[in-house]
Amino acid sequence: MENISMESPRLQKSAGRLNANTLKLIAIAAMLIDHIAWGFVPTLSPLGQIMHLIGRITAPTMCYFIAEGYYHTRSVKKYAMRLLVFAVIAYLPFGLFETKKLPTAQTVLTFNVIYTLLLGLLALWAWDKMQNQVMKTLTVIGLCILAVFGDWAFFGVLYVLAFGINRGDFKKQIKWFSIISAIMIAMSSMPFIFINIAMQIPAYAPAIQKSLQLTGVTSVPPVYSQFFQLGVFLAVPLLTMYNGQRGGGKYSKWVFYVFYPAHLLILALLKIYLIK
Repeated sequence: MENISMESPRLQKSAGRLNANTLKLIAIAAMLIDHIAWGFVPTLSPLGQIMHLIGRITAPTMCYFIAEGYYHTRSVKKYAMRLLVFAVIAYLPFGLFETKKLPTAQTVLTFNVIYTLLLGLLALWAWDKMQNQVMKTLTVIGLCILAVFGDWAFFGVLYVLAFGINRGDFKKQIKWFSIISAIMIAMSSMPFIFINIAMQIPAYAPAIQKSLQLTGVTSVPPVYSQFFQLGVFLAVPLLTMYNGQRGGGKYSKWVFYVFYPAHLLILALLKIYLIK
């Protein structure tokens, strides 16, 4: 990936049919479907896999518009502060949704996707503004390490960088997005593939089964358990339809910020009181 060109326009501007606001609303709907599935639908069921497949649309789309927002905002500092404020607001709802309890020593460093988007914005800012290549690289690496504690981890940061650095060249954006996604899918899937292969070897099967039981896993997850991760590529045709226009009204930019913690809190309370 190469240095950012502040002059690079959106190549397919006015060629698509969907504006930024419409794409964000689609991403929000996909996120709701995904989170409902995490809360109430078995992951390995056909319905669970389909719902999570749809849900993978959200993160790439939001990362894309973080990169777009970097170029359109009047103040990156205010943009970053807004993300920070809502990352803090969403902290408890996200934790409750994930664990059905308040943060403990084991979960206190579990952060939501707005935290990850913030780190992505900071990484793009550093890449764009820092002149020293070594410091630039170290800063991005540091932000990726911090992102390990957030939803989507460092992949969210890398998505923002891929979209932002290559802005104006949609083919390059998608090439780097695809490379990052392939690595993410491989890292998610390979442990399950190796476990299933090892379970077929009599000498290893008992030890693996015992290790899984110690972690609370009662059965070996099938190879297809991470199939839904392929859904990230569903974001590509949607982004292809982006027309370069903002769309929406005066307060449209606040929809995601408000909806994100609100829906997490509602789903968390439903999980707590409906699932014993």
